[in-house]
Amino acid sequence: MSEGLARFRHVAVEGPIGAGKTTLSRRLAQRIGAELMLEQPAENPFLDRFYDDMKGYAFQTQLFFLFQRQKQMQALAQPSMFAQAVVSDFMFAKDALFAKLTLGDDEYRLYSQMCAPIAAQLREPDLVVWLQASPPTLLSRVRRRGLSMENGIELVYLERVDEAYAEFFETYEGAPVLVVDTEQVDPAHRDADLAGLVSRLERFSGRREFFGARADVGFE
Repeated sequence: MSEGLARFRHVAVEGPIGAGKTTLSRRLAQRIGAELMLEQPAENPFLDRFYDDMKGYAFQTQLFFLFQRQKQMQALAQPSMFAQAVVSDFMFAKDALFAKLTLGDDEYRLYSQMCAPIAAQLREPDLVVWLQASPPTLLSRVRRRGLSMENGIELVYLERVDEAYAEFFETYEGAPVLVVDTEQVDPAHRDADLAGLVSRLERFSGRREFFGARADVGFE
């Protein structure tokens, strides 16, 4: 790993459903010689039912993810578990983002009471790679991968998710952020774009940078 990348012990790849987080995380970890830590949505027994009935199963789904991600982040904090750099396809803060999006007011207040003390004990990533794409593109990618549990995802839901990410990152100051417009560059599938992304990470400075990113992002 280069000296420029060695600054980032934990790189979190984030973005809405269909942005390509997991694929890019796998390729990036392999490219830079980092450990890989992935979300485990298949372990959530409520997720299938959530996509069929979001209102009815949002709270159970969210609590499972909250404690699952807490366990993963606590493992990351132990140097003996991850002696080298780590690339993950999520950051812990996304849990509250989705909770705010899917839970009713009373449920969200209860969720927040449980989430706040957990979040206070966990460290932020050293760098976040935020993947962007338009909601129609996200929906096309979701349909193309053909996961049965995602059959119920509709464009309006992806529009809400995309908006939630934009609002979150507009004020996020927990870590530096590299914004990647995956409709202009495709580091998850194109070797040249992956090499360009790694080069940009090596030269990263400041708090916000852009790689093929749209001009209408919510921060400067």
